[in-house]
Amino acid sequence: MKTQRNAPAAVAVPARAAVALAAPLLVGVWTGLVIPAVIAGIGALWGVSQDGSDPYRLRVRRLGCMGLAAALGLLAGELALRAGDPAAVTACLVVAALAAGAVSLRGRIASVAGMHLLLGVTIGSGIPVPGPWWEAPLALLAGVGLVIVLSATPWLWRRHDIERDAVLAVYRASSAALAAAGSPGAEDARRRLTAALDQAHQVMGHHLTRPTPGAEPASLLAAFHVAVRLGEVTSALVWEGRPLPAFVTDVPLRMARRLLPADRAAGSDRPTGPRADAADGRGPDAAGLPGANAVGGPRPDATRRPGPGPVGRPAEIPGPDAGTPGLRALFALDAGSGRVRADEVTSRLADGAGQTRADRVRYAVLLAVCVLVAQLCAEALHGPRGYWLPMTVAFVYKPDFGPVFRRALHRCAGTVAGVAAIGSVVLLTTGTYALIAAVAAFGALMAVGVRRHYALATTGLTAVVFVLLDLLGDHRPLYGARILDTALAAAIVLVAHFALWPRSAAGRAAAQTGAALAAALRYRDLAPQAGPAQRHALRRTAYHRLAEARRAAAHAHDEPGRPGRRLPDWQRAIGTAERLCDAVSARNLSGRPGPVPLERPPGHRAQRPPALCGALGPVRD
Repeated sequence: MKTQRNAPAAVAVPARAAVALAAPLLVGVWTGLVIPAVIAGIGALWGVSQDGSDPYRLRVRRLGCMGLAAALGLLAGELALRAGDPAAVTACLVVAALAAGAVSLRGRIASVAGMHLLLGVTIGSGIPVPGPWWEAPLALLAGVGLVIVLSATPWLWRRHDIERDAVLAVYRASSAALAAAGSPGAEDARRRLTAALDQAHQVMGHHLTRPTPGAEPASLLAAFHVAVRLGEVTSALVWEGRPLPAFVTDVPLRMARRLLPADRAAGSDRPTGPRADAADGRGPDAAGLPGANAVGGPRPDATRRPGPGPVGRPAEIPGPDAGTPGLRALFALDAGSGRVRADEVTSRLADGAGQTRADRVRYAVLLAVCVLVAQLCAEALHGPRGYWLPMTVAFVYKPDFGPVFRRALHRCAGTVAGVAAIGSVVLLTTGTYALIAAVAAFGALMAVGVRRHYALATTGLTAVVFVLLDLLGDHRPLYGARILDTALAAAIVLVAHFALWPRSAAGRAAAQTGAALAAALRYRDLAPQAGPAQRHALRRTAYHRLAEARRAAAHAHDEPGRPGRRLPDWQRAIGTAERLCDAVSARNLSGRPGPVPLERPPGHRAQRPPALCGALGPVRD
């Protein structure tokens, strides 16, 4: 079942980055239009930072919004600089910071657009660009457009591969979770399944709301609906806590081979109904599953199936294991996975708990204050071209991107490494083409770092920016100054953030945990009377919000806190809620009315979970 698709994808992003950054510079050198080429290179640099392997529609939308916001910011900063009044530049930066902060906590695309609006103002007001006022914004848009073209072109020949890989990952994660059932790593494996389902749900979001015509999108949608039901069955089996034999843990992989064949052209002629497994000897009966009839349903009076099974599989399973609702549901789903009923179609995943208006206002004001202080320090230290300080503030102060303290440390470390790297290159050569080659190499490094580690991304970005500034004619020895500027900007952000909003991460964690626990309780209370589609929506919303809450809690614990003040034990409450959802899934499959069985079946005793909110305390800013 393993494909080699992920390896080319891992190479494609840095390769696109190298081409997108080097191409404008080469054209500029060959044509003599170096200044517009460098501005296009800055647009490509920012575009590379937002490139990815997500669906092409989302990718183009994110890059397009980012490019428009950056061009607008560049134009505003350029006009403020041309006004000739330092106060106009400072005012423009503060207004841009307020606008960026106001939109940044409204979602991923809004956050990216807000950050690049501020970055555009920073560059436009800090680097004087000759030529007409409209030339630099258009050049910047051209650089972003190049990244969009390079990123979206593979859509022509691998149109639905991203969706296919995301859905396939769910089946693999389900198999891994079944293999871990009954072991200490079972809950972690189930969380990885939740993450795979969340990713697939996001990738398939457009197809869920507006189905795409064609055989391949229809088969992907059907496979995704089955994957959602498989997640429920897997959660129930994980909760039952019994080790499962290999031929049971391989059921998701067999389903994936049938629903998502590697040769999609050949796979379209294969049967997808209940007879598909029987045709190749991989059905429940062929596996020797007791209590399974020809169409995958349970045989109530059977506890064993006589006769040898296929080579490598046991001919029988002990009666108690064969009678679990999870096992019966798994093989029934396997047998009927080719049929998607209209009343079981999965809805789009609900959005998680967002930031409050007070949070957005506070962040906008703090960001504006940090930018103002950074700009005043830059004017005092460097005069009118001190853009590095406010630019670093724009990059660092992104609490929605992770812990601010860790981001600041990684920014400083990456800047030091980037300065050392580009300084070593300049010691070896100062040739134009050699520097362009260095831009391509460091751009590829940045593209890898964006997905791996922020310090690595900062290393590549710092080196690229130094070369671009050199091509713009700024040959000042700024290596030490840029390290000090980065450290000063990080210090400004940290002091302002932890002095004026010290509990921001804790507040987000508390809010998201509360919303997640409420979703888990809704699933418990409403699932017995809900139809299949509503039940799956309730379950997916609960697990999705619990996963978001777990990440928010981890971020909160990564931030330094006040001495002697302990954070609530959100992880314990979230783990309890996850086990509750597992138990609800098991009850749903058993079809038995009544309260959720919080204890596992006999022989697999577990501690009764505490009250969901018992581990939570009030969080005050």
